[in-house]
Amino acid sequence: MTLSIDLFWSFRSPYSYLATPRLCEMARQYDLAINVRPVYPLAVRSGEFFRQVHPLWVPYLMRDTWRIAQMLGLPYRWPRPDPVKVDPATLKATPDQPYIHRLTRLGCAAAEAGRGLPFLFEISRVIWSGEIEGWDRGDHLAKAAARAGLDLAELDRTVSGDPEKYEALIQENQAAHLAAGHWGVPTTVFQGEPFFGQDRIDVLLWRLRQNGLKERP
Repeated sequence: MTLSIDLFWSFRSPYSYLATPRLCEMARQYDLAINVRPVYPLAVRSGEFFRQVHPLWVPYLMRDTWRIAQMLGLPYRWPRPDPVKVDPATLKATPDQPYIHRLTRLGCAAAEAGRGLPFLFEISRVIWSGEIEGWDRGDHLAKAAARAGLDLAELDRTVSGDPEKYEALIQENQAAHLAAGHWGVPTTVFQGEPFFGQDRIDVLLWRLRQNGLKERP
């Protein structure tokens, strides 16, 4: 029987980007369904987190994500532009957000089309790898969507045709994320048990094997 997990994931999370290639490999290697459930970043969901966090949190984040990328052999640079516009004084999201709502809704539409994980993989690489200047300009996102087996213009039309539906999906994902027992991303959930962080993928795999996870033929 195919096992299934939920994946709560954000387009502004470097850890989500770093985890995605391994999750894709798991989906290829094992009889495993990964239900992609995009959520907004903490800066959008709760600016209070950044107001209360220890001052060393951001410097450690930058050091940690850089070395993980090196260890995994992944190209990495903080995105230019940042997917979330923030107030530098508070690190809270500003009222005007030109990128993150569109990206997150597109992620939901891609998941609805059955190509959620490939879409996350391709789009996050464009945003986070540093291989492209101005990921938001030109046809970079359209080419990434095509590599994932999707038409970006069609996805945009789908979302713009019913934006309230996709906003509701995001809110449902965020409620389910919290109900599963965590708030950070990436979080995978198997049978109600949360596994937070790219460094818990091996623990997730261990739990799945306990429950009969099989390799694909």
